[in-house]
Amino acid sequence: MPSVDRRRLLIRAAALAAGAMAPAGWTTAWARTRLPENPFRLGVASGEPAPDGVVLWTRLAVDPAAPAGGMPPEPFEVGWEVAEDEALRRIVRRGRTIAAPEAGHSVHVEAAGLKPDRPYWYRFTAGGHASPVARTRTAPSPGADVRRLRIAYGSCQKYESGFYSAHAALAADDPDLVVFLGDYIYEKAATADGVRRHPEEDCLDLASYRRRYAWYKADADLQAAHACAPWMVMWDDHEVSNDYGNDQDRSDPDPALFLKRRAAAYQAYFENMPLRAAVRPMGPDMRLYRATDWGRLARLALLDDRQYRGPRPCDAQSRGKFIPKACPERTDPARSMLGADQEAWLQAGLRDTSATWNLLGQQTLMMEIVTPDGRVSNDGWDGYAQTRRRILETWRDAGTANPVVLGGDVHCFFAADLALEPGGKPVASEFVGGSIASLGRSKEIVRGMLALHPDLKFGEGDIRGYGRVDITPDACRVTFRGVENALVKDSPVRNLAAFVVEAGETGLKRA
Repeated sequence: MPSVDRRRLLIRAAALAAGAMAPAGWTTAWARTRLPENPFRLGVASGEPAPDGVVLWTRLAVDPAAPAGGMPPEPFEVGWEVAEDEALRRIVRRGRTIAAPEAGHSVHVEAAGLKPDRPYWYRFTAGGHASPVARTRTAPSPGADVRRLRIAYGSCQKYESGFYSAHAALAADDPDLVVFLGDYIYEKAATADGVRRHPEEDCLDLASYRRRYAWYKADADLQAAHACAPWMVMWDDHEVSNDYGNDQDRSDPDPALFLKRRAAAYQAYFENMPLRAAVRPMGPDMRLYRATDWGRLARLALLDDRQYRGPRPCDAQSRGKFIPKACPERTDPARSMLGADQEAWLQAGLRDTSATWNLLGQQTLMMEIVTPDGRVSNDGWDGYAQTRRRILETWRDAGTANPVVLGGDVHCFFAADLALEPGGKPVASEFVGGSIASLGRSKEIVRGMLALHPDLKFGEGDIRGYGRVDITPDACRVTFRGVENALVKDSPVRNLAAFVVEAGETGLKRA
């Protein structure tokens, strides 16, 4: 029987073979040009802003609930255009491409030749229909003297658990950039709980993952958030399977079979996100960690803490998420949450950055959290304590300017200072931006966490929402924005709390 590595190579080979049938292999002569129904039911999006361009995305679907989005198994010609004005009178770039069934009828246009640090508007046409007009923007030139940046960030949008009022408010906040930190979909079958339902199937193969994304993307508030600004995205676990890491989840599947599932999940993720062709997955492998600069003002590094991590520590003795803090495996320097290559990439970037603000986008809560009975989670940074310590030491020793961590995953708002030892001198500050819809923790649990951890300055688990970051050369201001009631459609959103980190000083303050 082939080894896991051998099976992984076979899966990659199959993906390469499928690449011969990717959209680039089609010509417009083979593509249908008419559709009786609107194919832009999943909206449009942009992402990966650069000084000279941006990725434009759409995926054709006439019926989000139907297999393959209700699309015939044929290629379709798609037109696109970019303008300097919302009315699309000053067109600066246009072109045509193919939406092929082998790529889920998705389109990723890398629009280039644009001017830095300015807004643009774009739309697609296909089958005799036009998409909505959406706004994007380019990043500033390298080294540009940028005076402001607004980022909206969020995570964890379980469709069943609530409506997406947070996305509607996020769009109204007029961000320059949206950062999504994982759990864009949830992979389990529908349940009887919640206020609305997604498909009644577990996501296990490409068809089911595609259908789940279509179901989520049909939401009008999510489409509005995608249409307001370019996105930078990172996955967490539910884009594949709950609490997965590398080639395992908590059900202990056969690694080769799990890698096949992961390959399907990664392919669906790529098809549904505004990502560049350079990160297209090869079977179960997809390099998604990366960094982007916003002139001299800020650098944002996004980490993948799922794909490369070592096995969960002390898993055999606990068979659950929480393990004794004294577990020796979790402090083993040889173990990494990021993998050797990604960790080396990150360390180099932390040392050579010239940005005034250095943001680290990662999926979860980075500071150590210990339960009253002395346990920690083995699914996050606490299970890989030396990886966290190495990052903190590099920030300190390299003098990295103004490090700030953005996080998600835990379905709570948290603000914390990060130190090498509890109660020690802060090295960085951390802000976890709640969850868009997924349910959180009770007030009692959050109050207990605050009482046990003096470095944890704020916590809120009952309210859904997102974070907003306003950066200037002098300060980084973070505002937590909360939905009044995520179980009610179009619920109002208000400010929950605000914090400031001043340039050149460590430690957060209430604003």
